[in-house]
This record gives sequence, C-alpha cells and structure tokens, in this order.
Amino acid sequence: MMVLDDIDKIAAEQLDGYLVRKDLVRTFSRQFPVPTYVVEFLLGRYCASIDPEEIEEGLEIVQRQLTSRTVRAGEEELFKAKAREDGEVKIIDIITARLDAKTDSYVATLPSLQLTDVRISSVLVNDHERMLTGGFYAEMNLGYDAAIAKENSGRPFGVISLREIQLSRRDVLDILTQDNMTGIWQWHKIIIRAKINTFHKTILADAVFNPGCKLLLALYAEN
Repeated sequence: MMVLDDIDKIAAEQLDGYLVRKDLVRTFSRQFPVPTYVVEFLLGRYCASIDPEEIEEGLEIVQRQLTSRTVRAGEEELFKAKAREDGEVKIIDIITARLDAKTDSYVATLPSLQLTDVRISSVLVNDHERMLTGGFYAEMNLGYDAAIAKENSGRPFGVISLREIQLSRRDVLDILTQDNMTGIWQWHKIIIRAKINTFHKTILADAVFNPGCKLLLALYAEN
C-alpha cells in the first residue's frame, strides 16, 4: 500500500477532489489504445481521492469503461455489430468532422472504427468546433439506423451525443489563490514537485523534480 508523506497529505487536503495517485496511471499503462491523458481523464473523474475504498471502486469503473469503450485492432466490426444490434454503442475515440457540400451536412470520422462518413448534427459541430480543426478525444454514443442503411448512399452510423475529454471550466487559479491555502513554503514544495503541462484544455501536475511524488493533479470538464 502506498504511503503518503506530509506534502502529499497537504496537497490532498487543499485540493480535495482534484488529485489522483500517480501510480494509478501506471496501472493502465499501454493496456488500451488511447493516449495516457484519456486514462488520466477517467481517473480524475472516478479516483480523485486518497480514500482506499473510493479509489478501488473508481478503478473498477475505469477498467470497465476502458475495456468496453475502446476499440482494439481487429474489433472494429464487433463494435459496429453492437451498434446495429442494440441501436447504439458507447465508444472513446478521436473525432474529426468536415462539411459535405454535396449533401449540405456535416460528417464525422472515427478512426478506431474506420468510419469516415458518420452523421453528426450541426448543433454538435457548432458546440464542439475543435472537431473541424484537428479533432479531439471524446466519449460518444454512436447510433445505427437500419432504415437509413437501406437508402441509396445512406449513412447508417450517427453520433448521438459526445463529451469532450478536456479541462474543467473551473479556474485553477481561483483554487490556488484561496485565502485558506497552505503556507507559502509548503506550497512551494508542492509546486517544486510538479511540472504543469497543458494538452488542449487539460492541466496535469506531473512530478519531475521528485520521482517519488505520488499525486497527480487532474482538472477535467464535466460540461
């Protein structure tokens, strides 16, 4: 069992609900066909705690979601079949979109399923414009319409809903500058242990000066 030192405990107290143990990220390393920050996103949602029971419950959820929603090589047709049989399937994938001028509609690309003509509403595209400029990873409900499949040049697959994997809209500076934050020197020690990196709108504190640091700061969007 990992033992937290005084700095870890101070960070956990001041940033309750925002911290993930670093070793939890390594638990899922290279197990699933998604970038590390996708795993960090899910851990930030379900394992942002130092309570062992809460972490264990969260790990089970993360394992279940990654197993059932990420598409490994050779599983493309399996997920498509699930969408057909059940009407929809939940996946985690990178999504991009483009305008099809011939039909005056948007279509999405989901590389893990090798789909390049997925129906998507203009509302979703307008709400998530980054899919037009390189795309992003998201949790999605992908639907299948058998009636459309029978149409000439029909596009049976369609994105029903999606949730971006990104930083919370809460301002991290508001948290770090609260009057009840820890003493300046203790806070300096926490900062020294961390390197703040950004990926799109994700903020992660990753230990570089102290490899023994056990906590990973993860702020993510609930949108």
